Amino acid sequence: MAPCAPLSLVSLLLLASCQPASLQDLTNRNADFGTRLYRAVSSRTDDNVFLSVFTLSSALLPLLSAAAGPTQDQLLQGLRLQGLDPQSLPDLFQSLRTAVQHGSLDMSLRQGTALLPRQGLQVSSSFLDLEWTGDTVREMATDLDPQTQLLIASAAAYQVKFSPSFNESLTQDERFYVNKYRVVMVPMMFRADKFFLAYDLGLKAGVLKLPMAGGAAMLVVLPDEDVDITSVEEAVTGDQIQTWIRQLKKTKLEVQLPRFLLERSYSLRDVLQTLNITQVFQEEADLSNMWEGEAVKLTQVFHKAVVTVADGDGAGGGASVFSTLPPRLTVNRPFIFVVYLQASDAVLSIGRVIDPSSK
Repeated sequence: MAPCAPLSLVSLLLLASCQPASLQDLTNRNADFGTRLYRAVSSRTDDNVFLSVFTLSSALLPLLSAAAGPTQDQLLQGLRLQGLDPQSLPDLFQSLRTAVQHGSLDMSLRQGTALLPRQGLQVSSSFLDLEWTGDTVREMATDLDPQTQLLIASAAAYQVKFSPSFNESLTQDERFYVNKYRVVMVPMMFRADKFFLAYDLGLKAGVLKLPMAGGAAMLVVLPDEDVDITSVEEAVTGDQIQTWIRQLKKTKLEVQLPRFLLERSYSLRDVLQTLNITQVFQEEADLSNMWEGEAVKLTQVFHKAVVTVADGDGAGGGASVFSTLPPRLTVNRPFIFVVYLQASDAVLSIGRVIDPSSK
């Protein structure tokens, strides 16, 4: 990868100097990129959305090492990593990846990324140790156009395990209001306990924290009944997530949350271009640090993400006994959710549930 010194006039104008990056810097920048990507994807569909933004960021990282000149400058800006020393980023990503993997067995997170050049391209020896994953990633790259030059594929599967868990014996079918015209019956989990809760007065949305195994947690952002979820989504940024986390207060509460399974696949070329990641897809792309003597551009970025949210396998958190009946929060309308590491507030995934009866 190019040294810290500016690589072009663009970087000279935009970046006064490269700063040593810290793990917290990377965490904040990843959250910024992830929320921008989520807003771009969610604005294009009325369906459920789920993105493993950490997995996708990890998949795009090799491009920074492969790119040079203006292509690298634009990638840094599009990934919200501008101003950080590019040479320090691989080690920082590895530190963050280690922290995620440390809890992934308890969290049941499986993920993989692959850089897929077309047959016959001569890849620089420094890139030959990139991780190739199993069938899940390779299936995403079948039936490709003969003009394909380079693909990036990433996949992640989350089996959410709440800690404490919901007691499946208390789960029962309840109404979920997809919109004012459509109602579906879904298995609704139940738990009475002390939860961390906040309310965003400006956005008119409640924020609930549900701790998970492995040191992660899920934020459930539930707009008020008279609030369109899109108005809340427009305000979802890395800073906003941090604000919600800081505002959480412990309170006695009964919570009803639907079980759901989301399985979403995306081709992200067009979306990434709306985030000003364009040159790497064009003929003038400079990926010369990876390919020796041949001009190569990125053709497509595939991403598949699966999340399963369910109750426990028997006696879970269940219903605590309180001297007075606590208030109840029933998540029975479209909501946003964010999975993050509690130790660092690193955002791992972002999604929304419009209809929990649909993948």
